[in-house]
Amino acid sequence: MLREILERFDDLVVIEKPVSKEIEITKFLLKYKDKPILFKDVEGWEVAGNVWSTRERIAKFLSTDNKGLLEILYRAIENPKEYAVVDKAEFLKNKESVNLLELPIPRYYPKDGGHYFTSAMVIAKKDFVNVSFHRMMVLDEERAAIRLVPRHLYSMWKDSVEHGEELEVRIVVGNPVHLLLAGATSVAYGVSELEIASAISLEAFGKPVEVVNLDGIPVPVESEFVFKAKITDELVDEGPFVDITGTYDIVRKQPVVVFEEMYHVDDPIFHALLPGGYEHYMLMGLPKEPQIYASVKKVVPKVHGVRLTEGGCMWLHAVVSITKQHEGDGKNAILAAFAGHPSLKRVVVVDEDVNIYDDREVEWAIATRFQPDRDLVIISNARGSSLDPSGSDGLTAKWGIDATKPLNKKGEFERVKLYS
Repeated sequence: MLREILERFDDLVVIEKPVSKEIEITKFLLKYKDKPILFKDVEGWEVAGNVWSTRERIAKFLSTDNKGLLEILYRAIENPKEYAVVDKAEFLKNKESVNLLELPIPRYYPKDGGHYFTSAMVIAKKDFVNVSFHRMMVLDEERAAIRLVPRHLYSMWKDSVEHGEELEVRIVVGNPVHLLLAGATSVAYGVSELEIASAISLEAFGKPVEVVNLDGIPVPVESEFVFKAKITDELVDEGPFVDITGTYDIVRKQPVVVFEEMYHVDDPIFHALLPGGYEHYMLMGLPKEPQIYASVKKVVPKVHGVRLTEGGCMWLHAVVSITKQHEGDGKNAILAAFAGHPSLKRVVVVDEDVNIYDDREVEWAIATRFQPDRDLVIISNARGSSLDPSGSDGLTAKWGIDATKPLNKKGEFERVKLYS
């Protein structure tokens, strides 16, 4: 599947010469930041990177545009759909023992704690099927340290440990973007990300996500690599690791995951997701935009778009487009945006005539429609993102810019038009 996806891209960069997984691969991923790359020989394996490094490429693959992408994700999160269980999957053709040291798992930067799985999603099943992204630092031939943020997979693992058990999981690498976006959503415990992916698939392709039952756990058939594994109660140091801000996250004690079996398609392509790169931005940030959209819609009826900006790592800064009905709607939208994505540090609210995907238009709105003493909202000592190095103990100051036109002076703020 990944090979067929790459062949669709007119801007695909193919690297024929051998490339090392030790730092060298990063040089190419940084050189072609927004272009998909296929490495033909990373120590004997094919590797793809920067696959989903632009919003436009993702939208086109899902048969929509930037605004439609937000709406598809919003509808999928609000109305998940059942996935289809089938009998066959291409990855079942090849079953091997695992040696993580022989796989093309990169060390991206010199200070990294080790070689890292960065695009892998972990599938677990207890009361429901959970799918989520987790970085994993290779320790040896069959073990890795897995970063578990205290959310759903962590809760499943904790429950298993408290009952004296290991948590059985399936780890997948090399999936299409609707599965990746679903795996990065933050939804209520009990909602399966596989069903969110299925809803996206139904809307974009007219068919649900297909899975096979791999010893009790559903696994998407569109996976290049699949690993059977168990998360144990053993804890080891994990990190350092470069996160979405391009700065190093701290070293923590994290659980060990033991890899037991490996499956892969014929001629598989390993997906290497550059930490802090544009693809990281897209896959981590895009699923947060519907959360902000839903939150703002509760206080302002007409919300036209939400964009987490690349300059803000698609995590800390956002732009929201609304139609004001009352004075104060801009400030309410600011507060709602912060509630919808608690990691958000800055939000700019603009009118519907401003293209939120054009940074110059957003800055123009700030330059011509905003006064700091009247339209700036500052919230001190709020809970922010642990990934923001300027914060302190998880606290940050948040600021919102209301760059909307005053309702009683709209005519004075209209941009000139050649034709009405």
